[in-house]
This record gives sequence, C-alpha cells and structure tokens, in this order.
Amino acid sequence: MPEGDTVWRTARRLHQALAGQRLLAADLRWPELSTAALAGLLVTEVTARGKHLLVRFDNDWTLHSHLRMEGSWVVQPTDPAQPLPAISARSAVRAILVGPEWTALGLRLGELDLVRSDEEHTLVGHLGPDVLDPAFEPGAAASNLAASGTGIGAALLDQTNLAGVGTLWASESLFAEGLHPVTPAASLAADRLVRLVSRARRLMSANLDHAVQSSTGSRRPGRTTYVFGRRGRPCLRCGATVGVITVGPATRERALSYCPRCQPPERDVPGPQVTATSDSR
Repeated sequence: MPEGDTVWRTARRLHQALAGQRLLAADLRWPELSTAALAGLLVTEVTARGKHLLVRFDNDWTLHSHLRMEGSWVVQPTDPAQPLPAISARSAVRAILVGPEWTALGLRLGELDLVRSDEEHTLVGHLGPDVLDPAFEPGAAASNLAASGTGIGAALLDQTNLAGVGTLWASESLFAEGLHPVTPAASLAADRLVRLVSRARRLMSANLDHAVQSSTGSRRPGRTTYVFGRRGRPCLRCGATVGVITVGPATRERALSYCPRCQPPERDVPGPQVTATSDSR
C-alpha cells in the first residue's frame, strides 16, 4: 500500500495538472458512479489526507479515491483530437479526468466515491492527525499511540492514530528510535512517543520531492533503507541480520522489518508476536 508521502506526491501532480481547469470530459468506471456527470466542472483543488486523495470541484462535490495496494494515478497529455481516450473496458482504468492540457487516469483504484464536499468526513473523518499536514501536532498523535492498547508497531500502522504511515516508514522510524515493534505503546514515555512521530514526519517530509524513498540519505539500489525490505540481509548500521515481525489482526497482518541488535526488546516485553489493531485505511 503506498505510503503517505507517495499519495502526497500524487495529489501534487494531479493538482498541478488539473486545478483551475474545467474538465472537457470524464468517465468514472465504478458501478455506483458510472452515470456521474463531471464534464464542465472546474477542479478547485486536489489534496491528500493520509493515504486518501480528494479532488474537489466548484459545485461543492468531491471525488475521493484510495489506492490500497496496487492503485495509482497517472497523468498524460490530452489529445485534442480525442479528449476522452479510447480505453478497453477490460483495462485497469477506473477513472478518467480530462483537462484542456492533461488527462488523469486512475488505475486499479481500491476505492472511488463522489460525495458533497461538506460530507468528506464520512470518508476520512475517522483518520488521526495527518503526519504531513503543515499543522500536524505530534503531541496529539503521541497520545493516540499511548491509548491504542497495542504494540507500538501496530499502533503506528493504525490510521486512526495518525494518518499516512505505512510499513516502510513505520519500520524505519522505529529503527531510528531504537524501538522494538512489539513494545507496548502504553509503556513508552510521552516524550519518547513524540520523538517517534516527529521522526516519522521528518523522514517522510524529506522524501516529498523524490520518487525513490530513502531513510539513509542514499538513493542507490540496496542502500535506501536500514532495515525495510532487507529481511535476512545485514542491517546497514550494525550488520546484524534483519528480521521481520508480523503485527495486526488475523485478517490484516502487516510485516515490519527490524534489527535485533539496534532494536532490542524493552525489559519485560515478550518476543515476536501478532499484535491486534484496527488498521483503518
């Protein structure tokens, strides 16, 4: 599932392509939305909320999408001779938004909704503080983690605690702070939780202008992360073999990478286990 910084970059790209433009054509290939008439509407803004994308129009309606595991939005030049691209009904395209200069294609989208803008809360109101929001308050997110009743790794992935952190940035943030993923969130001091969420924010913010995500400062293949994606390989800091631990409920397990040397379990904390959480997207 794309991380919050990837969704933020997608929102920026769509905003640059469509904001301030009236749609020449549109096609929503979603059962409940196939008859929606968006042509002629002015796109006022495209923004991200955690891992959710919101395209707002001048008629006070919003097109919401969630990428889930494999979704993406791509932008291509609009063909003046054929504004609405000829795309097979069997293709992965679920949404087409055609502007005068650029056309946005939503591929393999996990969710697509059209709601009044004053009802956006029905789709994203459950989310915790957005880690990339300029007004992000780390103390509020830290309090949510402390009250989660789960291990810290599972708590970071629960979007109702803070929005935007996925397995990559959870793994790398926990590594940077020396925290084992199953450490009970409630056992950590408030200032330590604040440092953790602030670390996640810094790491993600540093990648907003880069398609290749990196926590190490290097974008060379195999050198971009300390532990994420390095199962069975050396930790880039100490050389110990990186492990993977499963967190989350039985139907939504997620894998976090960690270094057993750099992230030893806290005192009286049990070893690797599955930790329950509600991973609300």
